[in-house]
This record gives sequence, structure tokens and C-alpha cells, in this order.
Amino acid sequence: MALADNYIFDLSDNVVRTPVSYLTRYGITISADLYTAVDFDETTPAPALVIGAPYGGVKEQGPGVYANELAQRGFVVLTFDPSYNGYSGGETRHLSSPDVFVEDFHAAVDFLGTREFVDREKIGALGICGSGGFALSAASVDPRIKAIATASMYDISRMHAEGFGGSLSEEDRKAQLAQIAEHRYAEFEGEPATLTPRGALLELDPENNPVGTEFGEFYSRPRGYHPNSIAQFTMTSGPSFMNFPLLDKIDWIAPRKALLVIGEEAHSAYFSEDVANDDNIKLHVVPGANHVDLYDKTDVIPFDAIESFFNDNLK
Repeated sequence: MALADNYIFDLSDNVVRTPVSYLTRYGITISADLYTAVDFDETTPAPALVIGAPYGGVKEQGPGVYANELAQRGFVVLTFDPSYNGYSGGETRHLSSPDVFVEDFHAAVDFLGTREFVDREKIGALGICGSGGFALSAASVDPRIKAIATASMYDISRMHAEGFGGSLSEEDRKAQLAQIAEHRYAEFEGEPATLTPRGALLELDPENNPVGTEFGEFYSRPRGYHPNSIAQFTMTSGPSFMNFPLLDKIDWIAPRKALLVIGEEAHSAYFSEDVANDDNIKLHVVPGANHVDLYDKTDVIPFDAIESFFNDNLK
């Protein structure tokens, strides 16, 4: 059930959470949380991680679950609300953009790397769901990110351009773009931004929409509910993702390493499987897990493997 301040988890007695804020290069004020162990020694620079939320999520959900655990394992951890969403700044609300959401990761590294208690040569990134794609994209052009992990990674650009599993036909895509173009005229003339349909079903019916039901079981129920996480974005955000692939420079990450964690039963597994290789981008499959299990189920998330990966690669 939802807890104090709408965090979906209990903060460990061994962890300190500190609200912080900073600016992106676009001038957006980011609302973030900094997690450290209770016995953290600020006189010794420590390795640090930035953790991004699922597409449509906020820092009080999955990112905080991960940070609460990883701070106890010796990392300084920063979680944040994406620009234009949650408690972060920016108008129009619920706007999304590949460039802006990737910049959120760059700005998080700016913040961490300028803290005296962080070893700026040991900064990693972890992205959940859509943030997995944003983290990989950021790392492709930001050598300050020394290692990258993802959990249930979604390539949002590919999703918009192709539909789930390549289901979007050319005819449907053209119709969708024409509809969005008309929305732009309306918004330019002062009408409120039109939001996409809610991705997390309120009425759960796995027979009709198993993916929407899976998301609904998290976002639309006490398990993962947060008032800032409506699982919707502005309709006019879509073409930017269609036009700008997130992962076309993923080879530039090498020789740095990436760990892509997926559930064995995850509907999204193909996004990670298609970019994994035998060199520097490895898969870690969690038996029996689905996509959303890796958001918050602490008995399912492979924290030992994630800790080991970052300890081995933040050097």
C-alpha cells in the first residue's frame, strides 16, 4: 500500500534520503532524492549511481526501491523525476522527448560528479523500463558514465516508430502522424495538450490487454500508485521518438560494459535481446519474472548481480 509521502516502499533504517534539486542544460529544475548509507563517510569519495524511472514513472516508485537497497551496499544513489513530469519543472506538463529525457541522465551525472563525496571516475547509470533506453543512449555519448545496467529495458523510440513487436503498419503510422499534426495546430492556438491513452489499465482484463493489465496492476493499484505517475504523455511528443532513434549509437559504449536484466516471461524482453552481444552488453535473465516484477519486487530483482556488475566495472 502507499506509504508516507507517496513512496511505495519503507525507507531502511540503514539509509538516509535527502531531497536535492539542480538544473539541466535546458534550464529545467530537476526534483531528485540522494540516498546514502547511515554510516556513510563523506570524507572518502564513493562510487555513485543515477537511477531513472520507468517511462511514466517517478522517483518515489521503482527508482527508490533500487536506491534503498543499493545505498546499503556502498553506493551514493541519485533518483529523479524526469523533466516536465513528477515534481520536476517544465511546461507543458507530461511532455516527453528523447533528447530531454537523455539530458536528464547527463544532468544527473553533472550533479553527482560535482559532489566532493563522489568519486567522479566511478559513476554508473541504471535505467528501469524506458529509462533503460535513455541511460544507454546517454552513455553512448557521455564517457563519464562508466557502466550501465538496465532492468526491463524499453526502447521508446522503437516502440513509437514500429509499435509493440513491430505491429504498427505504414498506413497506421501515417494516420497517427496526421492526427498528431492536427493536435499541434490545436495546441498552438491555445487548447490544452491532448494526452495519450492511459498505458496502465484501470479496469484489469488480462484476456483483452495483458500488457496494459500488467502495467495496471502496478500503476493503477496501491502496489505502485503515485499521483504524479499517470502513465500518460502529451500526444504531440510521439513524433520526436519516431524521428530520433535512441540506440543507434549503442556500439559507442564499448569498451565500457552494460548489463541488461530481463524477466524470463517479460513481454519487453526482445528490446534487450536485440541489442545484447557477446562482447560488452550482456543479458541477465531472471527466471519466471515478468516485466513489472523488476520494478519493485525485492525478492526478484537480482541485486547481488547488479552490485557485482558495478563493483567490477566502476574502476
